[in-house]
Amino acid sequence: MTVCALDAFLEALVVERGAAANTVSAYRRDLEDAQATLGGGLETAREADLRTYLAGLLRAGRSPRTVSRRRSALRQFFLFCTAEGYRGDNPADRLDAPKIGRPLPRHLGIEELGAIIEAIESYDGPARLRLGCIVELLYGAGLRVSELVGLVMSDVPPGRGWLTVRGKGGRERVVPLGDHARASIDAWTAARNRYLVGGRRSRWLFPSRSKEGHLTRRRVGQLLDELAVRAGLDPARVSPHVMRHAFASHLLEGGADLRSLQQLLGHADIATTQIYTHVVEEQLRRAVFDHHPLASRSDS
Repeated sequence: MTVCALDAFLEALVVERGAAANTVSAYRRDLEDAQATLGGGLETAREADLRTYLAGLLRAGRSPRTVSRRRSALRQFFLFCTAEGYRGDNPADRLDAPKIGRPLPRHLGIEELGAIIEAIESYDGPARLRLGCIVELLYGAGLRVSELVGLVMSDVPPGRGWLTVRGKGGRERVVPLGDHARASIDAWTAARNRYLVGGRRSRWLFPSRSKEGHLTRRRVGQLLDELAVRAGLDPARVSPHVMRHAFASHLLEGGADLRSLQQLLGHADIATTQIYTHVVEEQLRRAVFDHHPLASRSDS
């Protein structure tokens, strides 16, 4: 790759796309790595050369995400080269993206969730009631943290056994509330005035002094980190999203069907919900291999 072509491409990233300095640096590193590996001018590379380069990255142990990023950089560069007349064809046009396996959600067991719920009792007054309500809505109702912090008082009128939640894409869904969740909401709403600055009114279920006027997603994460420590758990294993995963996984373990779970979680595509079946399958597999007397028997 000539210096002129590289400089022109990087300049176009800045001038035409407004790319940040870190983005430009990442493109430079990826393309210079390809050039160094191929040992010649990248702008004259053939499709077979690029395929060999990407396959070599995978054989060297680079992650599929890294290889996918390199492929994207090559595609963008050669689109630029063909548009600007550096070459007449695009050798990166048909490069296949590496398959990126979807990671299984981090999962907390029922006993660990019990420890978390028990640790809530170590807090005093309104802080305990607020944290109890947060955990009940994340784990007991499966809310996303963005849905949780966006709840307003009209969403949780006294005595109602369900929530209307506004999820991704503006989609609404009905989420039933168990007795514990309903009791936690009622206890918290009776005490939330303690968190109102100067006695001001607030429409938010979880008011705060943030510029948004309610608890932020980051603050909810911090509260769960502290709670995890009190429960004797690694904070890295406890987050709002992990609590939602636990809600889904434990429902499946208890016999819930995928379609019902899809509705409860607010997934537009049931394929997203199916990831939880792999969590349960993995747990069953571990149960067999860890505890069955024949699982560890070696062949003689």
